[in-house]
Amino acid sequence: MIPELKKNAEQKMHKTLEVLKADLGKVRTGRAHTGLLDHIQVDYYGSLMPINQVANLTLIDSRTIGVQPWEKNMVGKVEKAIRDSDLGLNPATQGELIRIAMPALTEERRRDLTKVVRHEGENAKVAIRNLRRDANTHLKDALKKHEIPEDDERKAQDEIQKLTDKYIAEVDKILAQKEAELMQV
Repeated sequence: MIPELKKNAEQKMHKTLEVLKADLGKVRTGRAHTGLLDHIQVDYYGSLMPINQVANLTLIDSRTIGVQPWEKNMVGKVEKAIRDSDLGLNPATQGELIRIAMPALTEERRRDLTKVVRHEGENAKVAIRNLRRDANTHLKDALKKHEIPEDDERKAQDEIQKLTDKYIAEVDKILAQKEAELMQV
């Protein structure tokens, strides 16, 4: 029971790292990429929907993203969602097409992107800590049901804590690399 619990926790922590790497890969340094908009939610008739479910996202050129909502009445809502996001983008509407020019990376813009990167990293750390909590809860439940002895439960908690520390250190390392990449001129 304990080995499969640890293996499950480690797999989920590894998956969290992979998601973080994918999210940070979307934070581009000055180049347009449709993945930048993936986390933006648009108010679609009272419920929040991902932008790629209400509009077609395309690259117009290397520094411009085109967003074409599938419904004409959604143009304003999509534009507002992009403007209100934490990406600092300024969309311009031309008829039914919303053009998003990627701003040149000024020192201020680099610092803003660094904040976005840190936020993503903090989310990953929270997810890893939640996985640790879940594993520890399962161990305590097993102890209450007398499925495992107290010594094994304590040893397993220590091992799960070591796993947690390892993956949080990995998150910090990935964040440091991405921040260095962003601050490079």
